[in-house]
Formats: sequence, C-alpha cells, structure tokens
Amino acid sequence: MVNNKLYEMLKADCLSQIAKAELTLDLLNNHPAGIGDHSTKDYYENANEALTMLTDGKDRLATLENWKDENEKDFLLESKDDRPF
Repeated sequence: MVNNKLYEMLKADCLSQIAKAELTLDLLNNHPAGIGDHSTKDYYENANEALTMLTDGKDRLATLENWKDENEKDFLLESKDDRPF
C-alpha cells in the first residue's frame, strides 16, 4: 500500500517542476526581452534546460503514477490471498 502523504509530496514536487518549466518556456517564448542576459547562447541554453525540466517532471509524474498503481494492485492481490475462504 502506498503512503498517501509520501505520494502527495512526490506528486506536488513533480507538478511544481512541470509548472516551473512551463513558466520558463512561456517567458522565453512570449517575453524574451525580460530575460537578464540577452545572448543567443544563453537563450538557447535556457530553453533547453526548461525543456529538460519539463520532460523530467512529466516522466517523474508518469513513473510515480505507475508505481502507485502497481503497489495498489499488489496490495489488493495480497489482501485477496490472505482471505480465509
């Protein structure tokens, strides 16, 4: 069985990472003049870092959901096996 507080904390961390990445990509796309260093190299590096952060957050969230589902299935199967009938 999955500890709900642990799951919620990990999920919140994933969602926070996704939100930060999406905000960064939005700023880079819609407000590039608001970025401190205006060199093209830094702009590209920032865009790639944000994309990596977005991918990582979504991958982590998918992995967390799969882990939760697998653990809940295992728990249900173990509970079923423990029945005296």
